[in-house]
Parts: sequence; structure tokens; C-alpha cells
Amino acid sequence: MVRPLSNDLRKRVVAAVAKGESCRSVALRFGVAVSSVVKWSQRYRSTGSVVPDRMGGHRKRVLEPHGAFIKERLR
Repeated sequence: MVRPLSNDLRKRVVAAVAKGESCRSVALRFGVAVSSVVKWSQRYRSTGSVVPDRMGGHRKRVLEPHGAFIKERLR
């Protein structure tokens, strides 16, 4: 999994957009995807922060409800 880009870069990108520069020109200047610029700007407007969310997390076990049946069939 790829690590999130630095908060410093995110802050500079959001500041450039806040000054009125277009998302496309900011993305080109900083070498990031336009979608990242849009998402970071939206996150800053809604939360006031550019810090990324946690990555990964707990995955629900798909076969857990069928565990007893599977074990019985294997016996």
C-alpha cells in the first residue's frame, strides 16, 4: 500500500487553490493528480484539516457464519 503524501505538500496545494488557482494548474505545478487536489480541498473545507484518514482497517470474515457447517463437512 502506498503511503499518503506529506501534510506539508497537502497544505501548500490547498493554499494555492484557496488563493484562486485552478485545481488543474495546481496539480500540474505540484505533480499530483487533479482528483487529489479536489479531494484535499474538499476535506479542508469540510474539516479544516488536510490530514489523511486512517488507511486499512478491519475486514469482516466472509466465511465466519458458515464455520460450523464447513467444519462438520470436513469431518
